[in-house]
Amino acid sequence: MGVTKKFTILHSNDMHGDFLAEVAAGKGELIGGLALLSGYVNKVRREEENVLFVIAGDMVQGSLIDSEYKGISTMEIMNYLAPDVVTLGNHEFDYGLPHLLFLEKVANFPIVNANLYIKGYGKRLMKPYHIISKAGFDIMFIGIVTEKVIDSVGKDPLIGSFISLEEASHEVSVITDAYKNDDIDLTILLTHIGFDSDVELAGLLKPECGVDMIIGGHSHTILEQPAKVNNVLIAQAGVGTNQIGRFDIVVDDDTNSIIDYKWQLIPIVEGIAEPDARLQEYINTFATTVDRKYGAPICKFTDVLTHPVRFVETSLGNLFADALAEMGECDIMLVGSGSIRSKELGQVVTLRDYRACFPYEDSMSRFTVTGRTLQTMFARFMRTENRNGEGESYQVNGRIRAVYSDSARALQSLTFDGQPIVGDRLYTIGLIGFHIQNSEAYLGVTREELLAAGRSKVIATNVADVLEEYLKGHQNIGRKVEGRLVYV
Repeated sequence: MGVTKKFTILHSNDMHGDFLAEVAAGKGELIGGLALLSGYVNKVRREEENVLFVIAGDMVQGSLIDSEYKGISTMEIMNYLAPDVVTLGNHEFDYGLPHLLFLEKVANFPIVNANLYIKGYGKRLMKPYHIISKAGFDIMFIGIVTEKVIDSVGKDPLIGSFISLEEASHEVSVITDAYKNDDIDLTILLTHIGFDSDVELAGLLKPECGVDMIIGGHSHTILEQPAKVNNVLIAQAGVGTNQIGRFDIVVDDDTNSIIDYKWQLIPIVEGIAEPDARLQEYINTFATTVDRKYGAPICKFTDVLTHPVRFVETSLGNLFADALAEMGECDIMLVGSGSIRSKELGQVVTLRDYRACFPYEDSMSRFTVTGRTLQTMFARFMRTENRNGEGESYQVNGRIRAVYSDSARALQSLTFDGQPIVGDRLYTIGLIGFHIQNSEAYLGVTREELLAAGRSKVIATNVADVLEEYLKGHQNIGRKVEGRLVYV
């Protein structure tokens, strides 16, 4: 055994603009918020000798403060946190690729990604890795991002990427091979591909790559302990700022490996540390502006509507799908479950609440499709393997009832206004722009197939504005879960 050294690695992921502390349900105590999380990070940095703080993607999107300032507020606030290195998540692309490149310049910390390329030039879009020298040890971080980024940047023909995990593992090999003659003591992948994909990727990595750890995001997975696959430790820290992951590891300089470790998921609760007062003051400068602009109520629900899980029918999802179906005069409306960012909304809904819940400013179009095409769509997004926290799920309006058999792995029934969908009959369906762009991957239907039965019509250039107008004009409305999407 050679020289050994202890390191503490703190890690967050999918923070989604979760800047402010909240009252814990049923407890009355404050949890989360960046000021308290920063206080804990500062405390650990004082207590431990060799501390690294990393973020595995999706810093932006999910709060009104973030969307109002198009992520610039998030980057400025993250500069206060001073992470040592971060990787890209799919939501870093929500404001467009040119804006992401601007945000990267605003950041005072390195942002790594190894798998986005400028087509035709073989040039990586971002810095693929970052090496940190600490206590005489060299630690390499490599960034890998979810395939959904390809969906987000698909409109830009200059940007390309590998898409399979096999190709991702090869890319890691290319980078680590380039440093075979250098003494890299610890190699960590910062990924944003979801926990199941992290496990699969770890199994594909060649031992000679020397990857010791995968710190991931995207699937919002809560763990009791890290997984260990192919001698690679895999961890992630849920979602938001209510908790942070903590590795305390011992690294051997001779074998360039972790010889001992302890991992904890640390709740960010009152008393764990002194909140970072200066950071809170800075966040408040953004919050005050947003509160003044967005504090007015726009409507009231009959009850609090919820959206706790993406891949099942929810009361909030039902309301949004019904509203857009009515506004768009569509037989069927599909609303991406991931576009609904709040777990609950109401009873009183302010503009702030609404915009934080539904922040995406995208178009909406109406298509005429056959019943067979509808059956293909529902069979695709309701399939078992799509309900793993990483798939794209939908909420539907009340004229539709769909039953999927998990045992048969097939769509069991699909009805419209109480009658079975007829294969050669024509129906109108509303889709939001992002899902039109990615219809083949998410719904199993190509753009050509969407257009085969008739022309499409753009019925809204900004679906968030349309839905806001609907809510303003409909007071004391509500919805319940009523069996629109059923899994048996």
